[in-house]
Amino acid sequence: MQKYWGVILAMLVMASCGENKKIAENVLVEEPVDKPIITHYGFNLDNFNVVRDTVKWGDSFGELMLKNHVDYPKVVTISENYKDTFDVRKIQVGKPYLILKSKDSLEQAQVFIYQNDKINYTVVDLRDSAMAYKGRKNVKYLEREVAGTINSSLSLELDSLGVDYIVTINLSEIYAWTIDFFRLEKGDKFKIIYDEKFINDSIYAGSGPIKAAYFEHKGKPIYAFPYVSDSIKNILEYYDQDANNLRSTFLRAPIKFGYRLSSRYNLRRRIAYYGYKVRPHKGTDYAAPIGTPIVATADGTVTESRRRGGNGKYVKIRHNSMYSTQYLHMKAQKVREGEFVRQGDVIGWVGMTGNTGGPHVCYRFWKNGRQVDPLREKLPSAEPIADSLRSSYFDHIESLKFQLDCLQFESPNKEENLLTLDPEDGLTQN
Repeated sequence: MQKYWGVILAMLVMASCGENKKIAENVLVEEPVDKPIITHYGFNLDNFNVVRDTVKWGDSFGELMLKNHVDYPKVVTISENYKDTFDVRKIQVGKPYLILKSKDSLEQAQVFIYQNDKINYTVVDLRDSAMAYKGRKNVKYLEREVAGTINSSLSLELDSLGVDYIVTINLSEIYAWTIDFFRLEKGDKFKIIYDEKFINDSIYAGSGPIKAAYFEHKGKPIYAFPYVSDSIKNILEYYDQDANNLRSTFLRAPIKFGYRLSSRYNLRRRIAYYGYKVRPHKGTDYAAPIGTPIVATADGTVTESRRRGGNGKYVKIRHNSMYSTQYLHMKAQKVREGEFVRQGDVIGWVGMTGNTGGPHVCYRFWKNGRQVDPLREKLPSAEPIADSLRSSYFDHIESLKFQLDCLQFESPNKEENLLTLDPEDGLTQN
């Protein structure tokens, strides 16, 4: 009897296994789907142990590599053979980097990726023979249009529109020769067309140059369009709606940003320190923090770079037979006598040398050997576009001008209100 029960039990197990086999055969087994390989900087990061960090004080490329088990000869190869691609002496504190390490017990650095900026990077490949090359992330350019009316300051108005501060600087530089940014008025208007750069469609990576602009100051409209009028020199200049060059032979001020007009040219100025006697002030003072760069307002030759009496340390530049400029109270000079400088070159730094109650540069302006007020002078303009290029230029700007003219802004409050340049970053209300 026991024998029969054993046979029956075996048959039941076999039946059960058969049934399970049928169920298993009817189950739909999904084929594994390969995950898409996502690369960063051209590498599949899943293949490495990844270290993300920034350059700290005291860090050097050699030490970072040696700490991550890179052979010294490879460090030397990069340092000596790839200076033009990656100068290891110039890695900057705060710059991000990645180290891609091998997935084994040694965790040796295989690749070093240095982020030069948001877009550009340098790859040092340490596998096999060491090598270095530059890379660039994919960037999308989106055109943006902005228009506004100044109610408080240029920088604040643009900031309220979410415009990159670099655009504010670029706009100020374009109109630096034609508009006195110390005396903007409430109700002045602006329009700008420029590109914004994005990485991966969403990460903002800065702005491109201004493609077209419009500025209305005291009711006078001035357009600005970039154009290369000299194909040999390939120098891009900004011209107005009549093909006039917006660049003057002289900048309006010897300091670009971070300053205020603290004292104007005044031949009848009275000072309490001297008993309110008339003490003519033949310079224009621009207050700024010590160390602020001072720039040459025009091309010329340095005729003096010295220290003397109340002038303190100063530089004097002869621009031509008619014009000369002088820059007083410097902390230090950067140029020597006889040196030729270009407009915008740094010639020294703001200081307090000589007779001065605070850090500033006293800017003096000579015309035909006589000191004059540069803010009242009608300064000579740069050369306009050649007659042979005028037709081509007007064709070039036609669509851009139409685009600017179509931009709308709110009507400003007509109440007049003078504005001056703020020492921080822009124009503020008096």
